[in-house]
Amino acid sequence: MNTPPMIETYITIFAVVSSLIGSYFIIRLNWKRYGLLFLISGILANILCYIFVTMGFYSFPYRLFPSLSPMPFDVVLTVFPFAVLISVRYSPKSWYYKIFFYWCIVHMGMLAETLVLTQTKLINYDFKWDFWDSYTWWWIFFLLFEWIGGRIIPEHLRKPISADAFKLGNWAWILFHFIVILTIFLGGVYLGFVLK
Repeated sequence: MNTPPMIETYITIFAVVSSLIGSYFIIRLNWKRYGLLFLISGILANILCYIFVTMGFYSFPYRLFPSLSPMPFDVVLTVFPFAVLISVRYSPKSWYYKIFFYWCIVHMGMLAETLVLTQTKLINYDFKWDFWDSYTWWWIFFLLFEWIGGRIIPEHLRKPISADAFKLGNWAWILFHFIVILTIFLGGVYLGFVLK
């Protein structure tokens, strides 16, 4: 186990612990259904991650348990399922608003990934893998689990954000524009540094 006081250690432990706590509060609503969704998303996320790592698309220089796996299975098994649980629990009913909702989820995920890519040793992009590959797979993963979640989690266990919240000036409208505009701006800054 890697235990020196490095920023990577703190980020990893914080991500795992906070995701487990957050997941608990959603899973306790229905242990069987939300628990099943947590397990399926965690297993699939680890399978995809393992495939991409073995194909040499990206690597993880720092892992909390480097002798156990070439990837941070602990993070993948907790962070991605937590994001899936939140997404399925709160995604709006209308597909029109679902797209805006997942746009925010994906952009926040990509912001976090880009920060750890550029500021830590948690992940490296390798052979023919870049920002857009990750961006595409974030969309595929979350839209897939929107579909799977819709079949596992019944309506009475979901709490969709209302369509009214996305109307001009309401909280979801403000939050959506803030997240998307900020992340697009930061993406442009990142692209500028990469192309420099």
